[in-house]
Amino acid sequence: MPLRRGAAAIVLAAAGALALAGCGSSGADGGSDRGAGSKSVAQGGKDFGSAADQTAKMGTDAEPGRFPRTVRHAMGTATLPSAPKRVVVLDVGELDNVVSLGIKPVGYAPTEGDAALPDYLAKDAGHPKSVGTINGLNLEAINALKPDLILGSKLRAEKQYQQLSKIAPTVFSIRPGFTWKQNYLLNAAALDKTAQAKSALAAYEAKAAKLGADIGPKKPTVTMLRYMPQFTRLYAQRSFIGTILKDVGLPRPKNQQVDDLATEVSPENINQADADWIFTGVYGDPKSTKRDTAEQNPLWKNLKAVKDGHAENVKDETWYLGLGVTAANSVLDDLRGFLVK
Repeated sequence: MPLRRGAAAIVLAAAGALALAGCGSSGADGGSDRGAGSKSVAQGGKDFGSAADQTAKMGTDAEPGRFPRTVRHAMGTATLPSAPKRVVVLDVGELDNVVSLGIKPVGYAPTEGDAALPDYLAKDAGHPKSVGTINGLNLEAINALKPDLILGSKLRAEKQYQQLSKIAPTVFSIRPGFTWKQNYLLNAAALDKTAQAKSALAAYEAKAAKLGADIGPKKPTVTMLRYMPQFTRLYAQRSFIGTILKDVGLPRPKNQQVDDLATEVSPENINQADADWIFTGVYGDPKSTKRDTAEQNPLWKNLKAVKDGHAENVKDETWYLGLGVTAANSVLDDLRGFLVK
């Protein structure tokens, strides 16, 4: 049974310790910011293949409209006695997912340093209460909201899963990021919104294909460059933005064709970002990154994209943080504005 009062003290006593023992600061793109080397950038990148395979097996066998229903997910199974009405989301991807399905969550865990709802979702998200941050969940705040469904991911909150599942049925994807479409369907299965989610994904994929056709047969190479406090990343194929570029059919420079979330580049090696187009995001406060150092480097100024006027700043909250179908559609709109004349 979901936890309310009796066992709450046990769970909440552990909450502070668990929050402090979270998974490290994160750029909310599925990779931890703790590491300093490109080998650790994806935090489990070697398991990308198995993550995709496991994700494909998740969901429910329940017929539409049928409750109770049992949902298979990254941590086992969760049984929902009735259609959820009070949903708590533990990351931006889950927020995007539920809002796109017409759900206004009662609780939301934002990224570190930014408690506000993402601008692109604020109009339709309602007024969810803060439940900590993606890497510092406040279990007491979650319990107080009396949720009947909690949505998150194993990568973010595995250590808190047992406590969360005592509060309410909890459904976890394996990780945010490149499996965003499967994660969307998983969340939809719990909400009995599978048909709606499949329709939204089909519309997105048709939109991506149309954009690719309108760009034409000779497509430009694209670099995804993101400045973060600890390092600078070149986003690769196993990232949210990487899947969108693939859906459009946009080629990547060879050093970004790796089967990983991203590689890291220093300001002294910013020439590794060269491509026909460079789309730049900044996580957090630009002053805390090495962006100025990198872009004052003569190597930056000599890049083909920079000299051609094809180095563009883009919205970090959709291109890198969005992790859902609403953000993906926004990125397609931005790409059309840049690449279709």
